[in-house]
Amino acid sequence: MKFQIEEVTVYFPYDNIYPEQYTYMVELKRALDAKGHCLLEMPTGTGKTIALLSLITSYALAKTESPIKLIYCTRTVHEMEKTLAELKFLHNYQVKHLGAAAKMLAIGLSSRKNLCVNPKVSSAENRDSVDAACRKLTASWVRSMAAENPNQPTCEFYENYDRAAGGAVLPAGVYTLEDLRAFGKEKGWCPYFLARHMVQFANVVVYSYQYLLDPKVAGIISKEMQKESVVVFDEAHNIDNVCIEALSVSVRRQTLEGAIRNISRIENEIDRFKDIDAGRLRAEYNRLVEGLALRGDLSASDAWLANPALPDDILRQAVPGNIRRAEHFLHVLRRLVQYLKVKLDTDKVEKESPVSFVASINSDAGIDQKALKFCYDRLHSLLMTLEITDTDEFLHIQTICDFATLVGTYARGFSIIIEPFDERMPLIPDPVLQLCCHDASLAIKPVFDRFQSVVITSGTLSPIDLYPRLLNFHPVVSRSFKMSLTRDCICPMVLTRGSDQLPVSTKFDMRSDPGVVRNYGKLLVEMVSIVPDGIVCFFVSYSYMDGIINSWNESGILKDIMQHKLVFIETQDVVETTLALDNYRRACDCGRGAVFFSVARGKVAEGIDFDRHYGRLVIMFGVPFQYTESKILRARLEYLRDTFQIKEGDFLTFDALRQAAQCVGRVIRSKADYGMMIFADKRYSRHDKRSKLPGWILSHLRDANLNLSTDMALHIAREFLRKMAQPYEKTGSTTGRKTLLSQEDVEKLGGNGAQEMLY
Repeated sequence: MKFQIEEVTVYFPYDNIYPEQYTYMVELKRALDAKGHCLLEMPTGTGKTIALLSLITSYALAKTESPIKLIYCTRTVHEMEKTLAELKFLHNYQVKHLGAAAKMLAIGLSSRKNLCVNPKVSSAENRDSVDAACRKLTASWVRSMAAENPNQPTCEFYENYDRAAGGAVLPAGVYTLEDLRAFGKEKGWCPYFLARHMVQFANVVVYSYQYLLDPKVAGIISKEMQKESVVVFDEAHNIDNVCIEALSVSVRRQTLEGAIRNISRIENEIDRFKDIDAGRLRAEYNRLVEGLALRGDLSASDAWLANPALPDDILRQAVPGNIRRAEHFLHVLRRLVQYLKVKLDTDKVEKESPVSFVASINSDAGIDQKALKFCYDRLHSLLMTLEITDTDEFLHIQTICDFATLVGTYARGFSIIIEPFDERMPLIPDPVLQLCCHDASLAIKPVFDRFQSVVITSGTLSPIDLYPRLLNFHPVVSRSFKMSLTRDCICPMVLTRGSDQLPVSTKFDMRSDPGVVRNYGKLLVEMVSIVPDGIVCFFVSYSYMDGIINSWNESGILKDIMQHKLVFIETQDVVETTLALDNYRRACDCGRGAVFFSVARGKVAEGIDFDRHYGRLVIMFGVPFQYTESKILRARLEYLRDTFQIKEGDFLTFDALRQAAQCVGRVIRSKADYGMMIFADKRYSRHDKRSKLPGWILSHLRDANLNLSTDMALHIAREFLRKMAQPYEKTGSTTGRKTLLSQEDVEKLGGNGAQEMLY
């Protein structure tokens, strides 16, 4: 369908649109017009992605005098592929209506591991090995050697791409990762470098969060992006954690031992170079005197990870004298590693600020702040000069230099925490030194400053007013949308006690109580006997899940469950979990029914949908709070309290309930779907906890369902399933609640009609 939102003609590739999709587009357009940032919470399963893509691409078509680029960030490759598939469908629709005028170039960009078509390289087992194998064939010095020695192996795909030079372009169209690989094979060009080159010309780029938020990657991939871009962070409920991880570094004993091996190998390389080509080391020294920015444009195949922190103005400074010469730099690194070794050799937890840490490095190891600040770039420069291609072997020394640069650059928003062992396993010595970032706004600030509009959207952004404080920005639009439904197909319940009236909770003092474990088990036994197909259970942690399953096994509860349905369990092993999920789906497909035990904050809770018969009921056992004794969490809470005036309790509750909402939201993936959600913990009945759930769940949570025992929940579940079995009218025209708008409906609506329908 085709309709107007003010002066923009929106091309939407379906015959009907949900009212919330329409109002979502109206709000999004307001943000784009204001050239500002926005926060939009949209219920899961209401077509958020297609609404975003339709509005922004139509907006770009309407404003041809000032073209905008769309940068769409997803968390996983699977989400990236889904987004590109929707975009392809939309693009075909636009071309059908507009012809050549709607032509655009849209590409997905991922790592070499996902794009490489050279079988010798792509067969390596992990991402770092694939990157290194690629460099061994494509680095500029390797190719120079190949020009003189025909036996030197190179990559034919990269050579063909390089020979094509300006002719290596992608025709207009939407390219998924599979399309890029197929195009690369057909032309004999390298799809990874072709995609990297085409990113600056594309109208739409879809890639991972890291490409914008992790400065090491963003410095290489995203530096070309123009200011007139709209950046979308989809499924962004955990965006503050992604920002923090991008600037945090952990150093263990293995890291330091590996770093010492790396330094010895670099020393040998330097000695070898002195014999054959001392001039190169001298030339590098002279370049470092001039400043790092003068190292010239590296060829794409040589470009490596950029600096984790440095802004451009520092790059124009000369590198400090004490690390210009390669040998001197290695002495500094040795002293730094030795200093960290001594620091790790402790039997008590220590916490320090970066300022005092830098001061103690200076007094104990004689390394000043400026030398620390330039460590990462100096290492990068040295590895390039020494023509080292197997960069995966040097990950340990890179980690140390990454740590040094961050510690030397930032004085606020970080802590250094040294723990001699994991508190949950105090008998196993495993010392770790962590540079923890507490301020999520540091990583995302360059994105807010640089691009004209940043859209942060997800199904769970409640309470929505906390995100601007956490990320330190001012949205021009901040809205939470409800779900328009013809029938109440979501049934949330809060279960506070078992059939024996004993309260249930995973509070630390209650979680191992045999009464709680028994009541949780009884709840599941009763539910598996009446709920058809798939049931998903989420626990607060792996250790709690293991403990409770053992107890159920001993008391025979597990046996009772397995008389009705098969049981599958998520483990920390990705392959095992994938297999378990696959078999769970097969059990649901063949009508046997199954139960899947999973963990909040795990891979399944974040990225797997249990739509249709794969999830008719989800049970959240407990409130998934973070481990509150964690030193890193305590330091972050302290920082949030002092800097942003966010109370500890507020942040912990907000964090736990966004995870709970994320878990239960897995069951509804479309409006034709239906499912029940049971929050099994007495703490959910408290208003201060419950009110932090997203509005689209709260609007279906009736007062009668707030304080249930197992037998009452069972009765409600039976009634709900009986109601859902009745035929219903999908558009809602008979009930007076329109949930599908046709083209005529949208034209009648104009500005405010959709809002009236929704609220």
